[in-house]
Amino acid sequence: MTRRHILIRILAVLSVILGVNYIVWRWLASINWEAWWIAVPLVIAETYSLVDTFLFSTTMWRARQRPAPASPPQGTVDVFITTYNEPLDLVMTTARAAKRITYPHNTWVLDDGARPEMEQAARDAGIGYLTRSEDWTGKPRHAKAGNLNNALFQTEGEFLLILDADQIPDPLILDRTLGYFADDPAVALVQTPQYFSNVTESDPLGSQAPLFYGPIQQGKDGWNAAFFCGSNAVLRREALMQMGIVGYVKEIEDSTRTALIASERLIRKEARRATDPFLRQELTELRTEITRAREKLTAGEPVGEITFALRESIDRASQRLLSRDFATIQEDLEVIDNLPVELDRELVVPVVSETGLDQLTSAELSPLGAVETVGALLDVLTIDRGGEAQPIQPIATISVTEDMATAMQLHSMGWHSVYHHEILAHGLAPEDLRTMLTQRLRWAQGTMQVMLRDNPLLKKGLSAGQRLMYFATMWSYLSGFTALVYLAAPVIYLLFGVMPVTAWSLDFFLRFLPYFLVNQALFLVVAKGTRTWRGQQYSLALFPVWIAACWTAARNVWFGRPLNFAVTKKDGRDERGIPWRQIWPQLSAIAVLGVAVVIGLVRVAVGTADGTGTLVNTAWVIYDLVVLSVIIEAARYRGPSPAPAEPSTIRPEGHNEYSDNSN
Repeated sequence: MTRRHILIRILAVLSVILGVNYIVWRWLASINWEAWWIAVPLVIAETYSLVDTFLFSTTMWRARQRPAPASPPQGTVDVFITTYNEPLDLVMTTARAAKRITYPHNTWVLDDGARPEMEQAARDAGIGYLTRSEDWTGKPRHAKAGNLNNALFQTEGEFLLILDADQIPDPLILDRTLGYFADDPAVALVQTPQYFSNVTESDPLGSQAPLFYGPIQQGKDGWNAAFFCGSNAVLRREALMQMGIVGYVKEIEDSTRTALIASERLIRKEARRATDPFLRQELTELRTEITRAREKLTAGEPVGEITFALRESIDRASQRLLSRDFATIQEDLEVIDNLPVELDRELVVPVVSETGLDQLTSAELSPLGAVETVGALLDVLTIDRGGEAQPIQPIATISVTEDMATAMQLHSMGWHSVYHHEILAHGLAPEDLRTMLTQRLRWAQGTMQVMLRDNPLLKKGLSAGQRLMYFATMWSYLSGFTALVYLAAPVIYLLFGVMPVTAWSLDFFLRFLPYFLVNQALFLVVAKGTRTWRGQQYSLALFPVWIAACWTAARNVWFGRPLNFAVTKKDGRDERGIPWRQIWPQLSAIAVLGVAVVIGLVRVAVGTADGTGTLVNTAWVIYDLVVLSVIIEAARYRGPSPAPAEPSTIRPEGHNEYSDNSN
């Protein structure tokens, strides 16, 4: 263990201890209950930040700097270049670079746009071309995940190098990464950094994320939780196929369990209605068979055997009920045949007499309702994945960010991941604010989809460390709500003199300042000179995006509302101009903060405000204004200069996680 790592652990422990000391004091002794409507949200927001500090400290506790793999590269490889509507020249530049990778491999363009000109260009360059088959027509496409799943069943390589359409690979990318799979047969994923070559030194859109593609990924790697980030990664086909089969079996089991529960309810309801003892007995016995089937499913018996046996029971019950039905109908016909008939002299036609109608009405009707129930039961138990183009989906499809969901599933099955800290591909970042906001929204939505559908804290198979590593990323996107409180609290004080704490006392500063300073020291040591200020700015400045992502993801998961999937623009700026509708919350916050500072200073000048409180909150507002100013800079940004920046040490990010720097 290096001295730097020891220092990180010391600062991590101090940061958590001092944070707990401060937050406990805040809850027990400093809340201004007369202004609970802002005091309580503020202390909740501070508690959120303490959890953030704990998660960041845990991440860095086992930060791992891996040596190069000991084994030589080996195995067959397919290189997948995913594309939908990116410019042909851009895709082919990546494809030709992929073809030049030194290690033997097959290169494939996965064209989800099914463009004839793209197919022709790939064929002319001697590069494989794949697109969706007719099986996908009218079926869920699952965006990039579906594109990859389609290609998986048309190729045979033992390993897959996945590249986005703009990620130009280094010729040695496979030579530098394949050895990890030979070193450890349990390795399913090797992720390398992503670096954007069209980002200027100032990085106004915050595209380069060296904190994530460096200390954070290395920290997660120490817990065997390095993420798959969608591109510049090598995956083991065996692990993906195993995951697909396990997912298929699990979905079938879940569908069967749901069908059995619904069927049991139907039969119970019908049995209660039945007045015929024979019918009631048949339905009761059928319900018993369904209950036994559920017990067998819970015990882990094969789904096919369970459903086959239950189908036989249903068929036998259906046959008995139908036989009883026909017998009853035959009896009814005999009754009708023997009914007394009178002749209507005016119409000269036979009609059933009143006496005959009374006899027919009082007859026991056939149990058609029970037969319909059994038929519905058979329909419910028709369990397959006919709604999908492929029964087996190796790449996870539960989220628009298929990468995180896939990695978490692999880890839950016992597979290992590796983060290789070396830039081995260069890509293109968004060149305008509108595109960047769309990209960040998609990342955040996908992450929250995974959290709501497959919460890592509850997921079987993950270690405690892996649970925390995944949860830390998901937790970071909740920061949009705390940002509202952090922006509102100083404004409320400066404008109205409402204090969220009982007093700006010595107790407050003795507890807050050590926690704040040690926290910042931890962050600086972890960053080790890496430029992370943009990430800190955007963690607060994009609060409307994080909030929108949370509620749209919740609507999608809980109520089935669709999410719009937009491919990040890779061929220059969006010419529609500044996205005023998307940044008006930040601009409004800047205006309100500016007014609050002026009014606060005026109140001090006229003697109607506390000087210490105003000083503290003015400094707080100035910090917020500096942070939010990045939105103005980003709105004015007009793309990179002609000479792109050279790579430094790391590159940007495939997942947000700005808040992992601990606020």
